[in-house]
Amino acid sequence: MGLDYKSSGVDIEAGYRSVELMKEHVKRTMRPEVLGGLGGFSGAFSLGKIKNMDKPVLLSGTDGVGTKLKIAFLMNKHDTVGIDCVAMCVNDVACAGGEPLYFLDYIACGKNEPEKIASIVSGVCEGCIQSGAALIGGETAEMPGFYPVDEYDLAGFAVGVADEKDLITGENIKPGDKLVGIASSGVHSNGFSLVRKIFDVNETNLRRFYPELGMTLGEALITPTKIYVKALRAVKEAGITVKGCSHITGGGFYENIPRMLPDGIVARVHKDSYPVLPIFTLMQKKGEIEEKMMYNTFNMGIGMVLALDGADADRAVQALRAAGEDAYVIGETVSGAQKGVELC
Repeated sequence: MGLDYKSSGVDIEAGYRSVELMKEHVKRTMRPEVLGGLGGFSGAFSLGKIKNMDKPVLLSGTDGVGTKLKIAFLMNKHDTVGIDCVAMCVNDVACAGGEPLYFLDYIACGKNEPEKIASIVSGVCEGCIQSGAALIGGETAEMPGFYPVDEYDLAGFAVGVADEKDLITGENIKPGDKLVGIASSGVHSNGFSLVRKIFDVNETNLRRFYPELGMTLGEALITPTKIYVKALRAVKEAGITVKGCSHITGGGFYENIPRMLPDGIVARVHKDSYPVLPIFTLMQKKGEIEEKMMYNTFNMGIGMVLALDGADADRAVQALRAAGEDAYVIGETVSGAQKGVELC
């Protein structure tokens, strides 16, 4: 008997089955602008609505879940990492002032187990629903010999749109503006290489219950990244101008907040202005990590930082809380020799 693709480790039939299983999830993400169905060679999306914009600008974001996937493998829980994947992309689009339109995912695995792939995609679809984006395409690549049979990687790509006049650029941030922080749900999807070293992550340690967390370590670490699209829309609908917006990802406060600042502006953040989540306190203590390293690696309980005119800060907090988010005035901007962050 001669060789065929299946004998080399790639199961085409399993690919067909995984597509069939994921179809019901994907249907839930559809928007009127999506043209055609799942199964074409490319996803088609009508841009008819942009005719109502003065100067439409397309925005895009791409990212993966990183080594947080190792937690999913150990817990054998695959239905939430897709939310993380979407969040990492659409939050970047939203913090530039854009509305996410559609999303594509890429899954590479050692062995295509249709039920597992469908579970991953169910999380992607949940993230799309939370952000209002349609899942219009994707790829599942079975790569035996490249990935272990029980492991996979997950990445994605989001496209959004904004009218040029609505772009959030940070260029108008001035000394005396206020910083509003929106709470994170936990570690989100950054810093997990350090997290895994702190806790010596394995199946036994992930099952350990921590009273200060109110849950097991695994449950705390697998908590999906918060999606801020609707929160930022609530601020806009309240008539508040967001001058600058920073998504707190890898690099924490020190790397991300300056990305929204013009030259000569320093963001002064008051550490006691909001509650640091217990997972970060636990990690700092257990890993004996310096405070600056914590704020330079993790979100420390704040997933998005907005810069606003001082008169709008309290109103923004109210709008965010009405939208179901925990939000706080966490600092202000001041003049400095060069842009940066100052924690006090």
